[in-house]
Parts: sequence; structure tokens; C-alpha cells
Amino acid sequence: MNENLLVLYLAAIPLMGSPGPATLTVAATAAAFGSRPALPYLCGIILGTVGVLLLVATGVTGAILAVPALGSVIAIVAACYILYLAWRIATAPPLGQGMDAGKRPSLTAGFLLAIANPKAFAAIGAVFSGHQLIGGDVLTDSLVKILALAPLIVLINSAWLAFGSLIASALRDPRLSRMANICFAILLVISVGFALV
Repeated sequence: MNENLLVLYLAAIPLMGSPGPATLTVAATAAAFGSRPALPYLCGIILGTVGVLLLVATGVTGAILAVPALGSVIAIVAACYILYLAWRIATAPPLGQGMDAGKRPSLTAGFLLAIANPKAFAAIGAVFSGHQLIGGDVLTDSLVKILALAPLIVLINSAWLAFGSLIASALRDPRLSRMANICFAILLVISVGFALV
């Protein structure tokens, strides 16, 4: 089982940790607003991504995606919401200027983005279905994978918050801050395109 768990982690870290809508917005929120104000958003992303993990583990995702029209509607709504967050990040003021708490993404915003994130469903679905930890017992295998992947979700997203916080100190200059926010927003839009393809 230890070897299987190691293989699961080796597959999960690059798939779940690569840039995507959730990870990029966590970093961008920390870079645009600071690490402490970004913590509620991070918690929302973590809760939503764990929700995706549970939806994949219980088979709900497969049932939803079995209805092609419903899957398309969900993908379009998710893409629109992620584009809206990209706009909010692109237009965020430089750190220390106009830090209006009402304008920074909230716990609810993080949860909604994570639960509607096509990349999360694809990455978690691939990791979850592609690796068996305990043969012959589907329920125990699923529970062990949930317990193994949930802390990884916390670590990966926290690492992206730390990355955003690290570059935030370099973004006190209004021009650099604006350029970074726009770059994060563009990367987020690109990640939506890749996630929907």
C-alpha cells in the first residue's frame, strides 16, 4: 500500500498542483491583496476542491456528466465566473492602495470557483480513477484516497498562496503591481481555455 500511495502522490502533485483557475486565483489574490486578506478565499478554494474530491469519489460527477447538455451548461457558467474573477484580479489596486475588503474575493467566491473548476474535476478524476490503493474493496479504497488527497489539496493551494505572497512584496510599485495583476488575469483566462478543451 505504501508504494501505491507514493505513486498516487507522484501523479497527484503535478496534476493537482499545476496552474489552473483555482491555484492561479489563490496566488493572484495573495499578490493583489496580501496573504492575510487572501486567507478566506484560500479556505473557500480548499473547501470547494475537497467538495470536488467528494463528488468524484461518490460518482456524482459521472452521473452529471452523463447528461451532455448539463455538463455544457455547467462548463459555460464556470467559465463565465472564472472570467469575472480574472477581471476583478486585473482591476485590483496595487497593494496598500484602495484595499477595500468588499472588493477582494471571499470564502464564498473561492468555494464557487473551486466547485465549478473544470480543471479540478479533470485532475482529481484522473488521479482518483487511475490509482487503486486497496484491491477488492471499493469503499475502503475510496476512503483512503479521500484521506490521502484532502491534505494534498490544502498543501498545494497553501503553496500557491505563499507564492503569491512572496511576489507581493515586489509589487508595491503601482506599475509592477498592475502588470502582475493583468498577467495573472491573462493566465487565468488561458487556464480556462485549456480546462474546457
